[in-house]
Amino acid sequence: MSRPLAIVTGGHRRLGAAIARALALAGYDIAIHGSQDAEPEAGLAEAFDVVGARWTGFAADFTDGAAPARLMSEVTAQFRRAPDLLVNSASIFGQDRLADTDHAALIEHYAVNCAAPALLIQAFAASGGAGRSIVNILDQRIAQPHGDQLAYSLSKHALAGLTRIAARDLAPAIRVNAVAPGLTIVTDEYDAAQTERLAARMPLARLPQAEEVAEAVLFLAQAKSTTGQTIFVDGGAHMTSFDRDFVNLER
Repeated sequence: MSRPLAIVTGGHRRLGAAIARALALAGYDIAIHGSQDAEPEAGLAEAFDVVGARWTGFAADFTDGAAPARLMSEVTAQFRRAPDLLVNSASIFGQDRLADTDHAALIEHYAVNCAAPALLIQAFAASGGAGRSIVNILDQRIAQPHGDQLAYSLSKHALAGLTRIAARDLAPAIRVNAVAPGLTIVTDEYDAAQTERLAARMPLARLPQAEEVAEAVLFLAQAKSTTGQTIFVDGGAHMTSFDRDFVNLER
């Protein structure tokens, strides 16, 4: 029996790579995507090879409106079959607020973080039959939004809406769900002490691990009676109202 095939956008690094690694371990072949290149981060290709997963990287710039459909076509041609799972993980992230955002930032974030997933979902639905699944990666901030990273936040709210709309439109053939992570893989902007203080402010007094987000994606990919749902994997952060983005807190 052949392994099912998953497309993970942004799957070549960071959280996307953790998701791709978990899916490969669970028995999927993997198409990983990156915006400019799809070179896998250190250890990812080796992880695929260890479990016998067939994989290929694909580059696609989602500011190009034709890129999502082209990516789906390239993946289908490369693997000679339609994908069974689409994980919309790729996103861009800015630092604008209402006072200083502009048209270009708003449009670029919407193009990458919502329009591209919508067009990928459209192409995915047209590429194969029933019994397949889509998982969108959101952000815990959709539950209690603040003013930081406005264009990013708005685009994630739009993606949350798309999740529910697509779940209705594509049922019963295709299930559509989402995972909303909290602060998971910190960047160089955080130091260790700040990260510890932020963890202590979560209702569960811990930050989620990338592997835990990946586990939620895998659950939704296989949960045959679940559609239109969002799982928050965030240490309980969505139950708390934060005035700023985490990078600006506990400094």
